[in-house]
Amino acid sequence: MALLLASCSSEPPKSLVTPLPAVVKPAIPAKPEPAKEPVRGVWLATVSRLDWPPVASVNIRNAALRNSQQQKALTDKLDKLKNLGINTVFFQVKPDGTALWPSKILPWSDMLTGTIGEDPGYDPLQFMLDEAHKRGMKVHAWFNPYRVSVNTQSSTVAELNRTLSLHPASVFVLHHDWIRTAGDRFVLDPGIPDARDWITSIVAEVVARYPVDGVQFDDYFYAESPGSTLNDSQTFRQYGQGFATKADWRRHNTQQLIEQVSRTIKQLKPDVEFGVSPAGVWRNLSHDPAGSDTRGAAAYDEAYADTRRWVQQGLLDYIAPQIYWPFSRKAARYDVLAKWWAEVVKPTSTRLYIGVALYKVGESSKNEPDWTVNGGVPELKKQLDLNESEPNINGTILFRENYLNQPQTQDAVSYLRSRWGG
Repeated sequence: MALLLASCSSEPPKSLVTPLPAVVKPAIPAKPEPAKEPVRGVWLATVSRLDWPPVASVNIRNAALRNSQQQKALTDKLDKLKNLGINTVFFQVKPDGTALWPSKILPWSDMLTGTIGEDPGYDPLQFMLDEAHKRGMKVHAWFNPYRVSVNTQSSTVAELNRTLSLHPASVFVLHHDWIRTAGDRFVLDPGIPDARDWITSIVAEVVARYPVDGVQFDDYFYAESPGSTLNDSQTFRQYGQGFATKADWRRHNTQQLIEQVSRTIKQLKPDVEFGVSPAGVWRNLSHDPAGSDTRGAAAYDEAYADTRRWVQQGLLDYIAPQIYWPFSRKAARYDVLAKWWAEVVKPTSTRLYIGVALYKVGESSKNEPDWTVNGGVPELKKQLDLNESEPNINGTILFRENYLNQPQTQDAVSYLRSRWGG
């Protein structure tokens, strides 16, 4: 009753799910792990062909020509990344409800050929693994767990419906009762246990069949927008018994997914790392005494992802919060958040990599002018200096690859090459 009263008052909600006491440091293993090289990573997005494959390649109807163009684009990127000192690529293998490998669960991605379900004639995931490993770089398979499509247009609905005759068909037609609209996209309802099992089976397929170095989920768990919220009222009525609020139930659903994916990966291949890249703010101090001194959108309250708890419980090998603000952004200072996360991982065995906003470098912004001062190099240098001087930060990941090729970032790219390359 006290909890219910508290939630009805004008006070911000207290953390009902996350324990506040410090976590007891796990026992030191008998054989200390060898020190890992700091991660110098980059996200390589395939959704909407943001980084790869080249948009022009999709219009080539000659499959051999198309594939050679796509493969050359990828090896050129890997050569450039290697030269820059990048040692880990976070490669988006499931951009939506489709796959960039020959899956028995998902249809082929239209990102490759323009048509959902069309076999491109090669295995992009295997190609990426072969080429990256040849260059001494690691590859983490990056999954967007719940997204089915990037829009809800009638042409998208028609294309998804056309997959009914395919093996496998889209989840949109096979399990239409799992499908909801949120953020102007088709998504799976995270409250449906069968939908979570289905996602887990997709991760298991990749881990079992491919020599991936890691698996990563991005921050799209409950991904809503103010004008397009997820209607999961019926699901809550069906599965939400025993939860005081829908918010707590939603966090429980996200927790269940992370637990079962973590467990599945470790059962299949204990050496494959599992990580999540959430929004940079877990909770704000104004909402929770354990939160950061920030005023940003919080993963706990907006995506219903209790990311701090996953670290405390040892469910993740690493966490890569997206800290996409400069030192001077008062509402969410880079240094405040990086140090807050460093304290969170300190008593645990979870490694911390910081996601850095390469996409903002060189872009003028009224709220964040630092990104344009001297080509954004001083701000980038400050962020990397902090990451490399803080013992509980184990690496940096740049968002995202194609911004390394843009004119406004070239001063920063030269700086990265001088710092990380060679």
